[in-house]
Amino acid sequence: MVRLCNDVDILKYEPALFGEFHPKNQVLAAGMGGELAGTIFTASGADFESAGIEPGGVIYLRSVDGAIDGVYEVVSVDSATQLCVSVLRTDSEADPTSPPAASDISYRISTLKPQAAQVSLRMTEYMWIRPGQSIGDLSVEDILDSDAIREVCAFGVIATAYKMLASNTSDEQLWNKGLHYEQLFSKGMERCRVELDKDGDGAADSIRYGGCGRLIRD
Repeated sequence: MVRLCNDVDILKYEPALFGEFHPKNQVLAAGMGGELAGTIFTASGADFESAGIEPGGVIYLRSVDGAIDGVYEVVSVDSATQLCVSVLRTDSEADPTSPPAASDISYRISTLKPQAAQVSLRMTEYMWIRPGQSIGDLSVEDILDSDAIREVCAFGVIATAYKMLASNTSDEQLWNKGLHYEQLFSKGMERCRVELDKDGDGAADSIRYGGCGRLIRD
């Protein structure tokens, strides 16, 4: 299953989708009694590995004393009961930044991966690369620089999430947010320029422009 963005990409724009508006039927792990020391979060009795927690995920942490109450990056899964977490970073290659130390923490890890997979398929079909299109020999693995396409994908996922929320609550503000991000997604798709390197030499062999259609000879 291809995903062109992950939960952290969505966190950069809409942390509420992992807080008050998190999808309740898409919670991978939750519990109480966690401990946070530096960037290491430990929850005895948890099984993060079996739950499918991955780097690039998002965790909500709240301590009883209020020392910590927010959403953070999952940088790595160090064991079944231990994660490396960080304050949101501008660069995924940067060292993790420690949240406030705390104990007696309740935690929740929800995800928007199903929506990301759906949007990614829509994007690869639009850009004429696999898996969205079976014709041709170029695929998402050949993309040279994924930053732009990750941002566009995030907009699409956020739009989907807010429209899903609005349909369940009839909240006009949520619906309007969904429409706003859908517009950002559509405009981003039209402007998107994707370089693909088929032979792995670091140079683009093909370029896909979102605003350009493709003709197929019968």
